Amino acid sequence: MKITTHRFPALHNAMWPGLVGKGPGSEPPIDLNTMLNMTAAAEVDGQRFDGIDLFLSLPHTDIDATDDELKRLAELISSKDLVAGSLVAPVWAATGGGSAMGDSVERGRFLEQVRKACRIGKRLRELGVRRYGVIRIDSATPTADWAKNPQDGTKRIAESFREACAIADDFGERLAAEGEICWGGMHSWRRNLELLEMVNRPRSLGFQADMAHTMLFTMGYNAPEDRLLPDDFDWSDHQTLAEAYSKMASALRRWTIDFHVAQNDATVKGEGSHDKTGRHCLPFDPHGKLDIVRDAGAWLRDDDGIPTRTLQHICWDGCMFPNAVMKDQKTWNDVLRIMIAVRDAHGWD
Repeated sequence: MKITTHRFPALHNAMWPGLVGKGPGSEPPIDLNTMLNMTAAAEVDGQRFDGIDLFLSLPHTDIDATDDELKRLAELISSKDLVAGSLVAPVWAATGGGSAMGDSVERGRFLEQVRKACRIGKRLRELGVRRYGVIRIDSATPTADWAKNPQDGTKRIAESFREACAIADDFGERLAAEGEICWGGMHSWRRNLELLEMVNRPRSLGFQADMAHTMLFTMGYNAPEDRLLPDDFDWSDHQTLAEAYSKMASALRRWTIDFHVAQNDATVKGEGSHDKTGRHCLPFDPHGKLDIVRDAGAWLRDDDGIPTRTLQHICWDGCMFPNAVMKDQKTWNDVLRIMIAVRDAHGWD
């Protein structure tokens, strides 16, 4: 049996790829129990996933789940020899939330979903199945809406985020804002930095970095003024890509409190009701542009190359894959294999 080089950070698998991009206009969702079983069954040289990150929306986990339902959820996760980590708050209008930049009604719905997610996070801690992790949010605002008045839009999002921080503080939780090219005010590395600094609540709000989404920042999707790679970039120039990616990560790393390992082929994709965003690829996709192990180090090591040790777990995120791929056990074995390689290269004991 192979002995892992490092014990930390813990390795998690995301459950929301069973939901995101699924439903009307696409394939049916994959139920939580199936996602848990595939995760629990993954094994590479005797090593398995340590836990899972959850999406707090039906048909997986009801944001209005009762205490008894949460107890059963905790028992289900524990029965697979897994733990829960970060939780995604369903802050979007389609899942009961509203725009963080919207009117008082929309912002009220946004904040209520944050409150409900924090309540679930606290309850899962009390039930002993969750010892670490954050509550993940974003602006729930289309970039086109934000672009009508960028200065005022970012200000309103920051105000909503500060109110969300107060809610998280009451529950002993931390929030992580995930930047993606599809979220207004969070669609470029510079705009994310601007927003985080405007909120200025580092103990309550940090950044959630996804390797696939953040790679799109270097290309200037939806924010050409912030691109770090040239328009005619040659993807065979691995050194220039690594330098641009490192520059972007260096700007956001001090805010980063949640991290998704992922791959991207430099294209965008939307499916079902999901807007176009960075396209996730399988870890060993020959079209993938990232060197996953190398580029994960841009987030997991500081500018001097020393492991930051700030993340208790890392998570794989691979959304909008066909169901046939999602239900193939090899998919999750390959994902686990690359996660182990990332931890071996950049982890600690």
